[in-house]
Formats: sequence, C-alpha cells, structure tokens
Amino acid sequence: MESIPTDALVVVADGGGARVFRNRGDARHLSLHQFEMRELMNMNDEGPAGVQPDGDTGYQIDKATFAKQLAQWLNDGALNRKYDDLVLVADEHTLGEMRPLLHKETQQRMRREVAKTLTNSTLDDIQKILS
Repeated sequence: MESIPTDALVVVADGGGARVFRNRGDARHLSLHQFEMRELMNMNDEGPAGVQPDGDTGYQIDKATFAKQLAQWLNDGALNRKYDDLVLVADEHTLGEMRPLLHKETQQRMRREVAKTLTNSTLDDIQKILS
C-alpha cells in the first residue's frame, strides 16, 4: 500500500457529503487535519452523474448529483494545482459514480482509493484504516 505524502488531500465521502483533510504528517506517520466539509449544493441547477433508471428516488438522484459535484471539485483542484497527491475514500457506489468523471490530471494525482464508508468515523479510526 502506497504511503500518503505530506500535504496530500484526503477526501472521505459518501453520497451525502465529504470531509476534506490534509496530511500534516509525513509518509511514515499520518496526521490528518480536517479543513472543509462539502455537501450537495445547487441541486436544481445540475443533474446526477451517469444514467439514472426511471425508478430512482430523489435521495438516489441527490447522491449521484453529489458524486458529480465532488468529482468536478476534485478536477478543478487538480487542473489548478491545488493539490499534488489525492487519497479518495468513499463507498463503492459513490466511487463508481465518480470514476468516469475524474479528469486524467486528477487520476494521475490519485495515490490511493479506498472503498469504505467512513464519513461518520472518528478521525482516529480514519487514520488507523489509512495507515
């Protein structure tokens, strides 16, 4: 498993929100510091990621829309050199919605992808899982 470099962007997400951290430790000692929370915004202005079946509920559509917004935010950050290294932690469904939307610049910065739901986990638990 690749170590997480100093100052890496670590995004812990699910379909409803994301906790955004920076690693203030080094490659041997992870020390995450949360600096932002991201949530679904302007959902009436945007549609969801991917093709949605007719039977999807509003909640499912909101989750897909958030995945799209988060992917766009990560792409913007990569293209504007706001981070060099990225670790993305999300449930399998959210990762599946995001993967095809990630720009090649974002993909090149990806150091690790973890398919787990950790948004409600403690900071210590997140660090243990990523260490």
